[in-house]
Amino acid sequence: MVTKEQQHRYALILAGGRGTRFWPRSRKAHAKQVLDLTGAGPLIRLTLDRLLPLVPAQNVLVLTSGELRDAVRRLLPEVPAGRILAEPAGRNTAPAIGLAAKILLDRDPEAVMGVFPADHHIGRAAAFRRVASAAWREAARGRMVLLGVEPRRPDTGYGYIEFPKDALRPGSLKPAPVARFREKPDLATARRYLRSGNYLWNAGIFFWPAALYLERLRECLPGTHGRIASLPRFGSRRFSQALAEVFPQCDNISVDYAVLERTDGVLGFAAGDIGWSDLGSFEAVYELLEKDAAGNAARGELLALEARGNYVDAPGKLTALLGVEDLIVVDTADALLVAKRSEAQRVGEIVKALEARGLRGLL
Repeated sequence: MVTKEQQHRYALILAGGRGTRFWPRSRKAHAKQVLDLTGAGPLIRLTLDRLLPLVPAQNVLVLTSGELRDAVRRLLPEVPAGRILAEPAGRNTAPAIGLAAKILLDRDPEAVMGVFPADHHIGRAAAFRRVASAAWREAARGRMVLLGVEPRRPDTGYGYIEFPKDALRPGSLKPAPVARFREKPDLATARRYLRSGNYLWNAGIFFWPAALYLERLRECLPGTHGRIASLPRFGSRRFSQALAEVFPQCDNISVDYAVLERTDGVLGFAAGDIGWSDLGSFEAVYELLEKDAAGNAARGELLALEARGNYVDAPGKLTALLGVEDLIVVDTADALLVAKRSEAQRVGEIVKALEARGLRGLL
């Protein structure tokens, strides 16, 4: 049964992208968001499971790629197939959210949307739902709202959100005004952010009325807004063809750069301990898995002799490690990756090298 509060509540799951830092496990037709990287289930399935207590399945919209659409539909049978759409071209989050807002407004002029990446890990779903519900309620009052995560370490791989001094209350269900968005910092700056106590990691989770987002898009990216606004009503016979013509012409830019950094009055919730990770690399997966006494984590059978701190993903076979430390080993039917754990963020460079050599069968 849909409650009155849920009636105008919608969830957009962003499931584009290729997950190149998870090669060779992640491929174009079997990318990160449809993989089970932690043993708990495919990431996009877990994302929907977290959301279903908050929003009915018929109010979920998924944007993905043409290569992944069929796989996503199989994994999310509760979501009507017509609401799992393939973008004609990858154009980053600002146009994607604009397209979703237009689709939702065609159905419901009072739509309040939450935006959720398909490929993040959230270990404490109940805690996440409490703060997400509060954020949705605040957005329903006509505000642009984001959810941030309290930094656990001076990480240089995340964007940061600055808040006024002493304004943050992690886990509180009251929002704080955003002072400024900060790009990925160097290590010294990240340490300063951590010490200050008034910065959050940007988790890429947002809430706002769909109409308000389109208005801000019109002000910040008028060309992209005009193209999206020109689309016929969602569900009409002309929609798919018009989308294929119009969407590739939209600006290729993130919502952070295009809209949020140019908007006053954005509010943020400090999510508290929700067990969040963006799972941005094999190193992030390693951090989540159980480890043996020597710090080795494995998916598959592992024999480790004088081996420490290794991550192995090789289901269906025994992997034997002897005298090695801090390695990533990922074995698939047609490719084997061996890398230092410290180089996990660079795995995407292998994909670029394969593309340059025309080895499309490995992509």
